[in-house]
Amino acid sequence: MTVDRIFEALASTVRREILAYLSAQELTAGDIAGRFEMSAPAVSRHLSVLEVAGLVSSERRGQYVYYQLNRDNLVNTLTGFALEVCPKGGPLKRESRRLRTAKKNA
Repeated sequence: MTVDRIFEALASTVRREILAYLSAQELTAGDIAGRFEMSAPAVSRHLSVLEVAGLVSSERRGQYVYYQLNRDNLVNTLTGFALEVCPKGGPLKRESRRLRTAKKNA
């Protein structure tokens, strides 16, 4: 998963809305499709982009596919990006690594 794929996935209003729906609960593909005025295949393509980006995961249960938000992937990627572009991010990241190493060695 790359930062580019995540930002590409987040570039779509529909995909951001799907993520918002999934932030409260897992939903089937049909539940998600029912919330949009577009074809089921179009919703499926959006879900595929989100899954390839690592923002959602799916699980087949019987005849239904359930989707859920991968919160950690989204938060970690966006935090990592923010630390890279923030002028204070690099030094803070290095300090955090140094403290982690010191704690492990203690």
